[in-house]
Amino acid sequence: MNMHLVAPAAPAPAEVPPQILVVDDATVVRLYYRQILENEGYRVEEAINGIEGLEKAVQMSFDLCIVDVNMPMMDGYTFLRAMRREPITYAMPALMTTSEACVEDHHAALKAGANGYLVKPVARDQLALYVAAMLGRIVA
Repeated sequence: MNMHLVAPAAPAPAEVPPQILVVDDATVVRLYYRQILENEGYRVEEAINGIEGLEKAVQMSFDLCIVDVNMPMMDGYTFLRAMRREPITYAMPALMTTSEACVEDHHAALKAGANGYLVKPVARDQLALYVAAMLGRIVA
């Protein structure tokens, strides 16, 4: 009788969840986004303004950045322009969220380097959908 031993298959490596940087001066907004994103399986890091956000963006690896427009010390537009000048962050997708709803603000965000633009208040499903789409995840 011929017997063949087969080694058990190695478990598939666990997928590392995407890491998202949320840059917003409002604590409530950061916590709201964190809750939504972590429920979707993402890892979240926060920054309270553009300066802190830029420091974190160049020190750590992020798959996406969500940034507010109106912040002290460095606004979202300045943050995005600075991020696009850094070799390590120039290609990172960026979603701008703001209460500024006019067309000119949307154009300014895109010109500064945003890949997407959402007007606050952002609904849970809307944020989850935009983030999934920007990360190239299948949206069911």
